[in-house]
Amino acid sequence: MTRPGRRFGTVLTVFTATGALAGAALTGAAPAGAAESTTRIAPGVAYTELDIPAARGTAHAHVLTVDLRDPRVRVDLLHPGAVASRAPVSRLADSRGAVAGVNGDFFNITETQHPGVEATGAPVGPAIASGRELKAAVPDGQRFGPALPPGTHTEDVFGVGVDRRARLDDVVLDGSVRGPGGTWRLGGFNQYALPVGSVGAFTRDWGSVSRVRATCGTDTDRAAPCSADTYEVTVRHGRVVSAAGTPGGGPIARGTTVLVGREAGARKLRKLSVGERVGVRHRLVAKSSRVPYRFALGGYPMMTGGMPLQGLDDTTTAVRTAVGFSDHGHRMQLLALDGAPEFRAGLTIAEVARAMKRLGSVDAFSLDGGGSTTMVARRPGADAVSVLNHPTGGAERPVPNGIGVFEGP
Repeated sequence: MTRPGRRFGTVLTVFTATGALAGAALTGAAPAGAAESTTRIAPGVAYTELDIPAARGTAHAHVLTVDLRDPRVRVDLLHPGAVASRAPVSRLADSRGAVAGVNGDFFNITETQHPGVEATGAPVGPAIASGRELKAAVPDGQRFGPALPPGTHTEDVFGVGVDRRARLDDVVLDGSVRGPGGTWRLGGFNQYALPVGSVGAFTRDWGSVSRVRATCGTDTDRAAPCSADTYEVTVRHGRVVSAAGTPGGGPIARGTTVLVGREAGARKLRKLSVGERVGVRHRLVAKSSRVPYRFALGGYPMMTGGMPLQGLDDTTTAVRTAVGFSDHGHRMQLLALDGAPEFRAGLTIAEVARAMKRLGSVDAFSLDGGGSTTMVARRPGADAVSVLNHPTGGAERPVPNGIGVFEGP
């Protein structure tokens, strides 16, 4: 089988037995005698392929390295224009004019445990695109994907600030609903699952998919039945204009917020009447940085400060996608494993963390993998991106978001 990345003329490299990367120009410090392994995709953007020996066989990796100090390159969130929507990474990249990209967060891929409920396709964690806050995180027990490493949660993000520095952070929702009966905390923002007993806000960024899924499951059990106690209120330009006993669907107009409540949240919403003034406030707050994010997306951390997290799974192998950074957040590494049959065993999360460290990452973050793992890039002079790896399903899987690399400030 021809390896797809060879279209860029890249030299294949291999991790040595000592764990150093042959051709480690990616890290800025190649071992003596190592062959140059990178191909320039765009200013500040390099691409390489490499084999990674692992416990269950060799994995094949595709790596993009982005110099965030270079003013001719920038990164942002790839997304299809609505939180509850999906598209292949190549389409997301081409629609935005990106020169390269990878898939992003885990997402609400199926609803087999809730017959008749529409899967939303919405991502698990927070999402920020071009400085615009799109959504908050679902409860930990409502996430899709492998079990979280100890001490991590759905509010963990990887992002790049307006200062062009990559970082890991926690991003939490700070919001409230103020009505005639008082003020209460907002429990969700454009997310496919709301905490039990809460009220969530949905805006035009959500899209047109049904909001019923937001009231299914519990904070600890994604498969739990949908709530039988729900209520929905539509607020337009600060006044209640309608109410319904069950969550609805369809596009949400500009200047309109739909409030969905379950259990105690539903009982609060039932106290609101058509025509009453209601104020809804929501913002995403980063715990570790005061620098606004240009973009951020969910997943979970694997390594911080050069040390893999304790308790990383070193048993289950899969095709993986990861992002890391070094040089105080000024250099970003994107990794996507190949899903061709000879490489499909993939890596464990612990092995991915070790691989990211050998690539030069000091901090690393796991993104969605398996059939979602996709890396694309546009060859200089080409009109569209090409898929660099072999997706495990034989074709690209539609995904809700990703990390895009762009030429220009």
